[in-house]
Amino acid sequence: MVGDKARGEMNAFQRNESKETLFTFISAGDDPPKGDFPLQKKSPKLCGSNYPLSIAFIVVNEFCERFSYYGMRAVLTLYFLSFFHWDENLSTAVYHAFSALCYFTPVIGAIMADSWLGKYKTIIYLSIVYVVGHLIKSVGAIPSLGNQAVHVVLSMVGLFLIALGTGGIKPCVSAFGGDQFEEEHTSERSKFFSIFYLSINAGSLISTFVTPVLRGDVKCFGEDCYALAFGVPAALMVLALVVFIAGSGLYRKTPPQGNVLLQVCKCIGFAIKNRLKNRSREIPKRDHWLDWASEKYSKQLIGEVKMVTRVLFLFIPLPMFWALFDQQGSRWTLQATKMNADFGIYVLQPDQMQFLNPLLILVFIPIFDLGLYPLINMCKLNFTPIRKMATGMILAGLAFGLAAVIEVKINETDMPRLVPKESLIRVLNLAKNPVQVTIQDKDLFQQPVESFQNPAEYSKLILNGEQQSLHFTLQHQGLTLAFNYTVKEKSVYSLIVFEAQGSLSSRLITDLEAKPENGLAAVRFINALNQDVNLTINSKRFIAVQKNYSASEYSLLERDIYNNGKCMTETGEFPLELGLLDFGASYTVVITNISGGAVETWKSEDIKANNVHMAWQLPQYLLISAGEVMFSITGLAFSYSQMLQVGENPDSALQQQHLLLLHVSSCPCFERSLYADVEINHATQRKFPHLLLRLCPVTPIVGRTPEGEAGRKGTARFPLIRPFSSFQSPASMKSVLQAGWLLTVAVGNTFVLIVAEAAPMAQWAEFVLFTVLLFAVCIIFSIMGYFYVSVDPEDLEEKEEKRETSSRGNMIGLVTQKTKL
Repeated sequence: MVGDKARGEMNAFQRNESKETLFTFISAGDDPPKGDFPLQKKSPKLCGSNYPLSIAFIVVNEFCERFSYYGMRAVLTLYFLSFFHWDENLSTAVYHAFSALCYFTPVIGAIMADSWLGKYKTIIYLSIVYVVGHLIKSVGAIPSLGNQAVHVVLSMVGLFLIALGTGGIKPCVSAFGGDQFEEEHTSERSKFFSIFYLSINAGSLISTFVTPVLRGDVKCFGEDCYALAFGVPAALMVLALVVFIAGSGLYRKTPPQGNVLLQVCKCIGFAIKNRLKNRSREIPKRDHWLDWASEKYSKQLIGEVKMVTRVLFLFIPLPMFWALFDQQGSRWTLQATKMNADFGIYVLQPDQMQFLNPLLILVFIPIFDLGLYPLINMCKLNFTPIRKMATGMILAGLAFGLAAVIEVKINETDMPRLVPKESLIRVLNLAKNPVQVTIQDKDLFQQPVESFQNPAEYSKLILNGEQQSLHFTLQHQGLTLAFNYTVKEKSVYSLIVFEAQGSLSSRLITDLEAKPENGLAAVRFINALNQDVNLTINSKRFIAVQKNYSASEYSLLERDIYNNGKCMTETGEFPLELGLLDFGASYTVVITNISGGAVETWKSEDIKANNVHMAWQLPQYLLISAGEVMFSITGLAFSYSQMLQVGENPDSALQQQHLLLLHVSSCPCFERSLYADVEINHATQRKFPHLLLRLCPVTPIVGRTPEGEAGRKGTARFPLIRPFSSFQSPASMKSVLQAGWLLTVAVGNTFVLIVAEAAPMAQWAEFVLFTVLLFAVCIIFSIMGYFYVSVDPEDLEEKEEKRETSSRGNMIGLVTQKTKL
């Protein structure tokens, strides 16, 4: 029988493999290394179970580290914008440069762990680098420490060390946790990975919600407390390191066994070099360009590299998805600063919206795996992995299309963009009667301006140079007065008209040129009294305004209702009520009189408040999170799938598994212990022995339910230790695919920083550009996927053997010719 034969072959396989070989993970996600190791001591168990006590330290370490990373990154863009006063494009570029570096450095960490230090020492050393980076970053956020150049240098050094630390330990921690289990405890190991990825999502979810609160709601040094917002993640990383070291005596530690990624790179490099050296027409051609490495590398390695390069070729369009996805922390956060964040019972910080992504991931994964995908299968729709990934791209593109629409609505309340030889002006009539204002050679203000009339939109002034002296004429109750003022280009002005000493007078003051940043409100005061006043808006904000229509500078305040202010004059102290100062608005408050023991004021809105609610970002977060589930999880599954050609629909058995608690953007290398019921028929029985060894080389068949004698249809149940790491490419190549996958994220972030710096444009236009580019890439990827044909490694080996047999004569000739050369 097929099952008995397979079980016999499996037992033979087991007898030829050592325990450490079967259950030693490699940090980059590789197969267990070959060779003998000294027996590892057994770790104490957790509460009488089969769970090693050491995994508790690893899970706590991972939670703290993810809290540290995501908490720091959540406030990073606003830190550049408001603390360094960089513009939005530069802030976005540096943010994505840091994100790209975080996904380039895992390759360094994997090489260190596999070829030099081992996973344990790599985690320790790079965690120390990680902690130092956090501490430097936190110190750099203290305003009183040096000038801006010092802050920038400290912050950039800190970010570099953080990127090296977080990227370096990324491929090591989960694999090191798997090392702690003995080979017979595969079920416990599977549950450990569920808990492990739960800790990742918990750390991400909590930190992206809490850290912006520490930044915005806590004030230190008179402004947003970035030192605290970075200091708390730094403290969590210190705790992560202390906890990990505390479990040192309990860990099972395996020595480094070499990195297959380096072997692959050397093999490819040698093949290219050898092909360039042998360009003569007299030398026989070879079927594949990698065959030129056969003089130095084994046939097995070359075959595996061939299969991996086929998958890596499909990775070429993927960076565009990550270019859009990672803008949640940059462009989407900047968009949120221009929106109304009042949800009634709670006011969200702009950077808090990022917590929706990890929350929605946790919600969508079970919905998709237990609801959507089974429903699609019931409808007999062939929803292949390529189609899932393409659908994920489309959803991300639609999310950016919605972001563009929202950006257009936001711009309706923004100030007009100023250009050279152009300025804006309006009139505030604080006199008791209407005033007609005329500017020489300018066709503005056709109608008289009423007394204390809410000003209309700013009018555009066209100048004849960088600045121009303009002649203003005021007509008031039959009298005509003239004034000259110098107006500069790309500036915004208010002409204040008032009565002083029985005569009409005016004053030209400068207004804000753009909305206040980060959703703050701006307010200034004009004192119409004949005595100086000192104003207290809140317990920490004091403003002195001189008499006779002098104007104060703008003060930036949090959005709130300010009805507890005070106005102190020579005659006493009076209450001051300003009302609501809303998100992104600019106000001018005129103190007109003191009557009945209270201050009388008149408030005008210079710049309109943000009237697009932040809840309108929810649809785009829903779309891009759903796109991540369909693109990222399916992409990893496809990368490692379809080498197995069993039955007519392997996807239903192998890829529609429940991947709860996996946040792929945090750590894309994962392991699961699942079962697949594979249909037995004439076509599949021949391959069953190989299937058993390929799926689970150390675990016998759990059950087989044939309907009758051999050759008729039935099913066999296989326990899958690594369901998505055993098929599309050889298992020994998993680390190469993981490195390729992480590099797509890095390249995507690099593309964003190039667009932000090299091709600045209106934000809505940039969103449209990314939407169009992703749709175009989606079409290209779909075409590539349509023509992609998976290859069975057995067929590849048989073809290779036949090719070798038929071409031995040519190979001998090649050796001879090379000798002559």
